[in-house]
Amino acid sequence: MKAIESFLQSVSNFLWGPPLIILLVGGGLFFLIYSRALPYRHFGHAIQILRGKHDRASDPGDITHFQALSAALSGTLGMGNIAGVAFAVSYGGPSTVVWMWVTALVGVATKFFTCSLAIMYRGKDSKGDIQGGPMYVIREGLSRRWYPLAIFFCVAGLIGTLPVFQVNQLTETMRDAILLPYDVIGEDQVTVFNFWFGLVIAALVACVIFGGVKRVGYFAARLVPTMVVAYLLCVIAILVVNASQVLPALGTIFTHALQSDFSSVAAGGFMGVIITGIRQGAFSNEAGIGTEVMAHGAARTKEPIREGLVAMMGPVIDTLIVCTLTALVLITTGAWQGGKDSGSSDVAGAAMTAQAFADSLGAVGPWIIMVLVTVFSMSTMFTFWYYGAKCLGFMIGAEHQHGYKYVYIVLIVVGAVISLKAVVFLITAGYALMAIPTMVASLLLAPKVMDAAKRYFAGEVDSRNEQ
Repeated sequence: MKAIESFLQSVSNFLWGPPLIILLVGGGLFFLIYSRALPYRHFGHAIQILRGKHDRASDPGDITHFQALSAALSGTLGMGNIAGVAFAVSYGGPSTVVWMWVTALVGVATKFFTCSLAIMYRGKDSKGDIQGGPMYVIREGLSRRWYPLAIFFCVAGLIGTLPVFQVNQLTETMRDAILLPYDVIGEDQVTVFNFWFGLVIAALVACVIFGGVKRVGYFAARLVPTMVVAYLLCVIAILVVNASQVLPALGTIFTHALQSDFSSVAAGGFMGVIITGIRQGAFSNEAGIGTEVMAHGAARTKEPIREGLVAMMGPVIDTLIVCTLTALVLITTGAWQGGKDSGSSDVAGAAMTAQAFADSLGAVGPWIIMVLVTVFSMSTMFTFWYYGAKCLGFMIGAEHQHGYKYVYIVLIVVGAVISLKAVVFLITAGYALMAIPTMVASLLLAPKVMDAAKRYFAGEVDSRNEQ
């Protein structure tokens, strides 16, 4: 396992080098400047769309704007915020949060462009059903010679949307934060517990994903908003308890990298902090990765710009708000260094966040995290099945993709028994590969989005004038 971890870490670090960072962050800056910050100026209109003001039952698509955003957020909110932030802060230090903010700020523009294209260039699968995603954007929007890039995305998507990270962190949280401390199981029973727990989760996920995308959207629209509000209330309560440490924690986020001995930073010096922050930001909000394009491509609408406006709220909710609050909890409680009474960290991921909750909320803290992690990780697994199935269906035909459900269920059990580092670096490597075709296609087709935006907003102005 150590050899596998080392190999996957090397692959992930290689892929998340300066070229990919330039593509993601530089591409986002290009979208921001090229659009003259257009999406940032229309958050009010985006909220109206999200509330259903412009919904039309006759429009093509499977789910509403709200369900599309909920499905996209179910793939980002949760484990990326609870476990991913903890992993990034413990691995690269508090300053990684600054670079997560950078990905979110430019990610607003990126999501506006990529998810507008998701509707603009929807295509039919082999069964004749309307579908969206980077592979369809490439096939429908670019010439035939770009088709291999669509296949490349699908192969990468099958890696990046594996359920292993979510079930791994759910299993770890149940085991390390709840069962081991209370002597429910012993250390010698860990592997057996992981396996059987993975089987139970696989069965629960199967009950939902065998109902198709509409059932996934139904559950996401009900579970995600409630759990996000519950998580934010708990986090705010912890920050109130540790109010005197909030400002120093914010200062630490900005100064930690400058105060550190760069050679000792786990992520590999100052550049390593940047890479870790941007990698986690992309893992958290998925701007430019392409998974969000598949979720929003299923929205019921004829107007590409409307879905782009809805999608752009994702990085704000996910990274600027939820990830920042999680990082502040980890820093103010000292959990990122092992807790208030410890000088070193021996936990990572969701178990670290559970420790932070326990430091401030007492014995009930880990149980709160347990409930939240359960709902978040399972809702993400629902959505990731949909992403993986669409990628496979594009390559081998939609009539054959149903078999992926069975493979996906088996992979949930596998993810429950392997190590955290292995799954983190595997998934982040998949995300890196997915970003290449998504960003290349979006940059090439950006003028099409701007033409549609000009027509759309001119029509909105005319409509308001008529009223």
